[in-house]
Amino acid sequence: MRASRIHRRALLASLAAALLAPQQPAAAPTPYRLDPEATQVRFTFLLSGQPQHGRIPVRDARIRIDPGNLIRSEANIILSASRARTGLIFATEALKSPSVLNTARFPEIRFRSTRVHLGPDGRLSGGARIDGDLTLRGITRPLTLQAALYRRPGTAPDDLRELEVHLSGRLSRAAFGAAGYPDLVADQVTLAIKARLHQSG
Repeated sequence: MRASRIHRRALLASLAAALLAPQQPAAAPTPYRLDPEATQVRFTFLLSGQPQHGRIPVRDARIRIDPGNLIRSEANIILSASRARTGLIFATEALKSPSVLNTARFPEIRFRSTRVHLGPDGRLSGGARIDGDLTLRGITRPLTLQAALYRRPGTAPDDLRELEVHLSGRLSRAAFGAAGYPDLVADQVTLAIKARLHQSG
């Protein structure tokens, strides 16, 4: 009986010591910066049933990637809606008008990631997704993007100084109040983002 009590006390002491011992913090995700010359944010919409394409410049981006635990990666991206362009002058003017993007009042579009879903192979490719909040025209709604993250071709497996990111998805413009010209422009807008990242930390 005495030996059992001593064993219990020793076990409790060991557990208390483990709980009270200072914990080593997990390594912070590594910050990356966007290469603006190698980054494209494209969108596609149907105008009178015909696909039209446009671009929106990235104004700012804060991206952190944790190679050891990819689900801890995160992204905060700001697009310059006021500098959005399409291939048609009248379509660009309509895009910026009060009934669509209303860039005079809302010059920016923001995306903030909230959760990362890895692909079946445990990587940010082959079925990976990024959930986030998109803020457009002052309205914030959830948006899921298909994601793929790659090393530059020819680099070593542990060389993560430069990465390529591909994101894609679609959204309803009416869900954000950008419902102008419904008789000419379809509701669904497709996004395709290609970015090059450089390690900055």
